Amino acid sequence: MGIYRMYTGDDGQTHIEETSLATHPELADAVKTTSITFRENEPGRFIDWHPAPRRQYVICLSGQIEIGLGDGSTHLFGPGDARLVEDTTGQGHTTKTPGTVPCVTCTIPLAD
Repeated sequence: MGIYRMYTGDDGQTHIEETSLATHPELADAVKTTSITFRENEPGRFIDWHPAPRRQYVICLSGQIEIGLGDGSTHLFGPGDARLVEDTTGQGHTTKTPGTVPCVTCTIPLAD
C-alpha cells in the first residue's frame, strides 16, 4: 500500500513519484472534493494515451491497475494504493487492467 503522485513534467510526459505522510504531511490535510465514483474495470481493459480529465485521487480497492508512461515503463498498483492524479496536460498515460480479476477503483475528483 502506498501513496503516489502522477504529474506532468517540464518534458510534457507523465511522471510518478512515491510519497508518504512522513515526507508530505500536507496529504493529511482535508481537501474539498466534488464527488466520489466507484468503478469496476474488467480484466484486459486498456485505455490508450490520455491525460487525466481533472485533478483527482484514484484508489485501488481490489485487483490491479497498470499505468504506462511515455518512457516505456509500467507501474503496477494494487489494493490500498492511492494515486493523486495531476497529469492533466501533455501526453498522459495508458491504463490497463492486468490479470484475470476485475479492478475496483474509487475516484475522487478534487474541487478547484
